[in-house]
This record gives sequence, C-alpha cells and structure tokens, in this order.
Amino acid sequence: MSTIVIDNKSYEVKQGKNLLEACLGLGIDLPYFCWHPALGSVGACRQCAVKVYKDEHDTHGKLMMSCMENIKDGLRVSVADKAAQAFRSQVIEWLMTNHPHDCPVCDEGGSCHLQDMTVMTGHDYRRYHFKKRTYNNQYLGPFIHHEMNRCIQCYRCVRYYHDYAGGKDLNVFAAHNHVYFGREQDGVLQSPFSGNLAEICPTGVFTDKTLREHYTRKWDLTTAPSVCQHCSLGCNTIAGERYGQLRCITNRFNSQVNGYFLCDRGRFGYEFVNSENRITQPLIRNQAVEAVDETTLMGHMRKLMTDHTLIGIGSPRASIESNVALMQLVGKENFYQGVSDNVRFIEKRIVEVLQTGVVKTASLQDIQQADAILILGEDIWNTAPVMALAVRQSVLKTAAHHALKHNTGIPTWHDAAVQELVQEEKGFLANCTITASPIDEISSCIAHNAPDDLARLGFAVAHQLNGSLPRVLVDEDTLAEVIDIAVFLQQAKRPVIISGTSCYNEALIRAAYDIAVACKTPDKEVRLAYVMPECNSMGLAMMQAPSFETAVLRATREKNITAIILENDLYRNAPAMVADLFFNSVQHCIVLDSLNNLTTQQADILMPAATFAEGDGTLVNYEGRAQRFFRVFMPGQATIQESWKWLLKLQALRTGVLNEGELHPEDVLKQAEQLLPQFAGISASAPHHDFRINGQALPREPHRYSGRTAMLSNLAVSEPKPKQDNDSPFTFTMEGYSGMPPSPLIPFFWSPGWNSIQAVNKYQQEPGGSLKNEQAGIHLFKYNPHAVPVYFKDIPEAFMIRNDRWLLFPQYHVLGSEELSAYSKGVRELSPETYVAMSASDMARHGLTNEHVVTIKVFEQNWDLPVKADSSLPNGLVLIPAGLHGMAVPNWNAYVIIMKGNR
Repeated sequence: MSTIVIDNKSYEVKQGKNLLEACLGLGIDLPYFCWHPALGSVGACRQCAVKVYKDEHDTHGKLMMSCMENIKDGLRVSVADKAAQAFRSQVIEWLMTNHPHDCPVCDEGGSCHLQDMTVMTGHDYRRYHFKKRTYNNQYLGPFIHHEMNRCIQCYRCVRYYHDYAGGKDLNVFAAHNHVYFGREQDGVLQSPFSGNLAEICPTGVFTDKTLREHYTRKWDLTTAPSVCQHCSLGCNTIAGERYGQLRCITNRFNSQVNGYFLCDRGRFGYEFVNSENRITQPLIRNQAVEAVDETTLMGHMRKLMTDHTLIGIGSPRASIESNVALMQLVGKENFYQGVSDNVRFIEKRIVEVLQTGVVKTASLQDIQQADAILILGEDIWNTAPVMALAVRQSVLKTAAHHALKHNTGIPTWHDAAVQELVQEEKGFLANCTITASPIDEISSCIAHNAPDDLARLGFAVAHQLNGSLPRVLVDEDTLAEVIDIAVFLQQAKRPVIISGTSCYNEALIRAAYDIAVACKTPDKEVRLAYVMPECNSMGLAMMQAPSFETAVLRATREKNITAIILENDLYRNAPAMVADLFFNSVQHCIVLDSLNNLTTQQADILMPAATFAEGDGTLVNYEGRAQRFFRVFMPGQATIQESWKWLLKLQALRTGVLNEGELHPEDVLKQAEQLLPQFAGISASAPHHDFRINGQALPREPHRYSGRTAMLSNLAVSEPKPKQDNDSPFTFTMEGYSGMPPSPLIPFFWSPGWNSIQAVNKYQQEPGGSLKNEQAGIHLFKYNPHAVPVYFKDIPEAFMIRNDRWLLFPQYHVLGSEELSAYSKGVRELSPETYVAMSASDMARHGLTNEHVVTIKVFEQNWDLPVKADSSLPNGLVLIPAGLHGMAVPNWNAYVIIMKGNR
C-alpha cells in the first residue's frame, strides 16, 4: 500500500494502479473517456487531468493526465484545483465542437457516459457556432447501429475490438483532422463479440440495433438480474422490459464469471421471448382453445395421470427447480434426462471427475489468469464464446508478464507501452481440435485430428508429466507436440486444461483429467474446465438420471405410460426415428414449453411455460456454480407460469395433498437438497424471496421511471395496482431500498452522476475488481486437497480411415446452433447455410468440388447437402452444422456413407 495525498487529505491505496483508478476506487468523481478497466490506459482523450505537485512545498504543480500517472508513496495531487477543473471543462468543450448535440433522438440518451462527463465537468453552454465535421454512417449488420457524427475520438472501440477481442474488420482511419472508426466498407461485423461496442463506446456511435427497433430509455426499463440461457458458461446479464416485452440484454458484471463482456449470442439472442411462436394458452388435443380453462385443463390432466405410469423427461435448458419438481412428481425411478445415451455417458463422467474434488474447476476469471492453457477437443470459439475471449486474455497477459519481467519501469496498466514491448509475443496456448478455429492464430501449438487421436495425444502428455502412466505410441511430429505441451505445463504456475462434450468422445474427458492431475504439485494452481452443451446441462447431469433412449426402451415394453416432457425438443437431442418411436409407444404425452416445436406437436396436453424473463429459477454452469435468475416482468397471460409451478400443481392434483402455503424457489431447492444430496447448499445460491434491507424490498425500476399512470393512459387514467412478486425480493415499482443490494440482486447499475454502464465502478471494491460483498453463486463441487487421484489408463485405439465410410461430427456455430437464440431475427440472418465439410484431399480423391451436392446416409436418415472443402479437417471425417433450423439430428460420432450427387 502507498500513502497519497489528494486535495490535502491522505489515503491508503494499492500500488500498481494508476491515479485515475485510485481516485475512482476512493469514490472521487473524476471524468474520463479513453480509459476502461479491461483495456488499460493510453492517455488519448485528455479528460482526466489533475494537478500534480512535487511535494508539500510546491504551490504551482503541473497538469497531468491521472490515467497516465503511476501511484507512488507520497504522491500529492489535486482534483479540485481550479486550473485542472478549467482544463477538463475545456477538453469537453473541444470534444463537443463537432458533436451533433442530438441527445433527444440519440439511442444512448439517458445512459450516456458523455452526458455524465459533460455534467461532471460543468460544461453546459455551446459557444461553437461554425459548421460541424460530418461523416457517413455504415451498415454494420443486424446487431450494431453506427452514428459516426457522435464520435469524440476516445479510441475505445478499436482498442476493444481489435486489441482485446481480436477482431480484424473494424479499425481507425484518419486523414487531416478527420478520424473515422468503422470498417473499410459497409458490411457485417465479423467478431462474435461485436455487441460489446454498445457498452464500450461512451457516446452513441455504436448502439444496440435490436433495442432501436422497440426503443425505450434506460430510466423507463424494468430490469432484473438474470443469467444467460444460451450456453453453459452462466454469464450474468441484466434483462430489460417495457410494456410486457423484453427489450434488451446488457452485461451484469461478475468478477468470477463474464466480467465486463458478453458474446453476441448472449446479448442478442433474447428475442425468442417475444416470438410469435410463443405458447401462450394451454391446449388439449381436439379441443378448441377457447374451451380450455384451468378447471378443464386439470380435469383432463387427472384423466391422463389416473391408472397410468408417469415418466418424466427432463431438460438441460430448464431450471433446477423445474427438473426437481418433475422428478418429485413422477418419482426418482421414473425420471429421465432427455439427452442421448452418448451425451449422458460423457456428462456422467464429467460429474464423476469433478465430484472427486481432486482438481479445482476453472472459472472464466481463472482462465484469464492462467499462464498456460491446453484445449483438448473442444471448439470453444463456437460452444463457449466468452471462454474463448478469456483464453485470449490469458495469452496476452502471459506475454505481457514475460515482457515486463525485465522492464520494471513500465506499469501493467500502460496499455500502449505494454503492446509496444510485447510486439508479437504470445503466452502458451495449445489448441487441439478437430478442425481450424479463430483462436489458432494466438496458439503456440495447433493439432487437428480425429477425437480418438486427440485423446491419445492427451494421454501421451499425461505420460510425459507422469512417467508411471501408460506410454502412448504416436508419430514423431505428434511426439514433438506432446513434449512441447508437457514442458510448458510443467513450467506453468497456473495451468488450465479445457475439454468438453462437443466431440461426443468420452476418452477426451478422461485424458483431460489425467493431464490436470499429472500437472499437480504443491506450488501449482491447476484448474480443469469441461464445456457442456446447454445452460443447465451440468445441473441435469448431476441428477444422475438415465438417458432418453432408456425411456424409449421402457416405453416400447410397457403399456399405459403417460410421459411428461419438460422444456425439451426431443428432436434436437435424438434422431427423428428414435423420437418418433417414443411418441408412438407412449399412450399420452404432456408437454411443458415456451415455444412451439416438433415435440410440442406430439402433445395431448400442451402447457405454456414461462421463459427466463417471466420466471425465477436456478442454473448450474459448467464449473458447478449455481446461480439464480429473476423474472423481469409478469407474463401477459395468467396461464403462463414457470414449469415448476405447473408441476407442483400436478403433484397436488395427483396426490390430493395441497402444499401448506405457497412454495418459493428456495423451498423447491431445499427439497432438491433432501432428494439429491449432491445439491447440498444450492438453496443459498441467492437471497430468499423474503429478503429485505431496512424492511424494504428492492425496486426493479429506477427512481427516474416515468410512472405507471402515463404508461397505461390509453386504457385508464387511474393508476393501476402494481403487480406482486412473491417469489423474489423485488417489487414491480420504483419504490423500495435505493442503496446497494447484494451482488446477485443488482437489477441495474446506477449512481448519482453515473447513468451509463460505467456506474459499475461505484459498485466495485476497486475499478476492475470484485463487486462489494460479491456473492458469485454457490459451488457445488468442493475441492478436496487430500483426495487421492485415480488415473484413467484405458487409451483408445488410433483412428483408422475407411475407404467408403466417414466419421460424422457436428460443426457448431456461435450464431445458429443454439436452439433459443435462433428465433432472434439478427441471429437467423447471420446463421450459416447447411453444408457438409470434408477434407480437400478426400474431396479430390472422390472427384468432388465445392459445386457438388452429396447425399449423406446415416442409418435410416438421408441428407442432400452442398459439400465444401475444409483444408484443416483430417481425412476420414465429415462435419455438418449442428442445430441449424430444419436440420434433423443424426447419430453423431457414427460412420456415414456419402454418395456423389449432381453439380
């Protein structure tokens, strides 16, 4: 710690920070533009000027940019000095000379960092009356709107997009006094992290185009803390609603999970909530919609459950509460996971490995801080995008650490100097996947092989790290890669091993575990991460239920089965012939879901389920972190309820025993703890529904909210009674506790004078650090330093190429492969067309070109698809896109026949 003096008052601050960070951490308001906690300092905007003095005898001092001033003991500065204040006001004035002053029509108005800083500096009158510099705007795709005339040249956008996220197609172009931030020409931004520009930009240059279509000011949004539904990472989000529609998703800072950023799928994939495909009314087959009320529904339900065996099909995208409620309704022995045998087997292995407690799971923050990373078989760019962003930061930070080790005069926050010093150096990353990935360009070691060969490479690395493990025979080139990987993992202090389920290969899970255990030494922090398919895949896998095929087999053998299917389109998790066999075998089918799909078409009774925006629930992410999401608005129809509430009603209907009092999410989680001991502690994942601060609930609406009467004046001039939420500590009003709630309950970031997302600084212990009193969820996997590791020694055979057969695997895409986000207009627009990818040499050997259409035959399924060459794909493998609309699910990791078609 260092003692510094700010305006004649002493403070203890951390060393290694710059003065701007220190001031903000102390709660001192100091304007800035170009600096960002994730990007460091470059001193471009000149807005954060302060007066710095040599010592207590210096009465003149000199103006310095606080973001470029290192903290040192005895530093004396003044923020309130009149010269510094005048300088900051002048900077704002010259930055505003070419700004259009169009706040009333700007999408950023009311949540604009430029507005906040203008007010903070005291600049309130425009003296510039000459012609303004103007630019043409660009089309940047369906997600980001471009208004270049509002730019103040802070360089944040390019520094984030190019330097932090690794995008290539957005840059800065300059001539004379013109500086332009955009693409070389109009076109869709290629980075899957482009949506963060809307929060990085301190003005209205880059804004959320999906919000623009149904725009609402920030102060008129009802918001609530939520968790992303579109992959297994569990990124924290804020959902915003107005007039019963979800309007936007923004980032909710969590230092252990996603930090400051989201991927485009998580930010823009929310529109399924507003989809025309929503199920809004209960349906009974062969009965008119108007004839079905809750009494009729429950009476028909009683018939379907009486004298029938109930089985439940769970879901990896439904909450823990809903899956547990279904298990309680049908009985533990009658509950099935709703995923394929292969996926269930792999996920079961992952859960077993993590439950041993031998190796710690890796959070996204752990991955960012890693000094060596091995990715074994998982295409994280497409299956877990924000993890790929974390991996990139690890590579950059490790390179910077090595470069700065002998250059102690340069502070780590000095971004431009560090980049100049690092040049093209990289930290260690071994990316071992089936085919090429955008993160190959930052990798030190790249291997593209069949999954079994990747697993063999992994076991060979484990042998290099621990000679007592079985030796694996590999070729010379692979052996050189193995030795390089093993050497770097041995030298690293914080290595991370990443694998996952996307290759449908259980041997990869075992190999990753062996490497992590073999790396362990008393002076190392080894971490292990397994990417899962969906937002609650880990939670469902922890329930240890049988697979969907087991349910199909049972349905074909037993009579009078009524199946209850929970938020699961089985045609996405099993081949069509398997799903058809199931529906033809069960006598009745009850489906709970929010969107119509192939499975809901098979329902005898269809019950409308609330989405994440309309209900409360808990998800368990890939690392076993349980996190709660809260409803942001009540559904427009009373018939839409959370699945777990519907299932509790069915349980009372079946048993004839009504619950004593209303059950809340934590009550269902407590039942889960009793039913399944592996969920011990999950009920504490967030404060309970009756949590209050000073006797007050927490408002979902900011205190600047325009009011309920004005909203509904077209219906009634009297103020309607606010809706009541008995399942959370939140109100649907602006009334309530106005201070800082516990971190899982932060519905929006706002502080006096800080209306933009930069207000998060006021909620942190220090800029870029954890939130005050941060509660980042509950870890369900406990690390046990005394656990005795048991290695896996069953090594798969090397992959053998067949002349007339190819092994089939999925190719995931950030946009298009995930079920719910595919209903968003922009995601659909950017989703790829269907194809089959083959190696260039396989195509040449069979006389195929990119103009051919081929027929793929997998058991009884056929697809006619255009073929394209993939120069990185090993011979003997083919890839087809996973999860695209209209694509049936094949038997992955199965051999297929390919028949040449016409051009």
